[in-house]
Amino acid sequence: MKKLIIHGDPGLRKGGRIEYEDEEYEVFSVSRQGDWHGPDRPQLWCTIGSEDEEETFKTQEYIPMHLDTDDIEAEAVTVLRERAPPNAES
Repeated sequence: MKKLIIHGDPGLRKGGRIEYEDEEYEVFSVSRQGDWHGPDRPQLWCTIGSEDEEETFKTQEYIPMHLDTDDIEAEAVTVLRERAPPNAES
């Protein structure tokens, strides 16, 4: 599990799936920053991880400030699934 700061908006939302650095990740949370008083384009602060880590995220069995953080441009991410299907549990 890691934090990912994406500069720009590639069309990603909570429950999505991305490919980043030749690996696929589930997107557990997305916080949009910079719409009002920020940089010239928004930033998406995401928590991502493997499917196996989803339960750890939901039960908060991790320390957010101890996660590795990557800072990338929106073009470096391939969105495989924009968001979770409508009938998926949140």
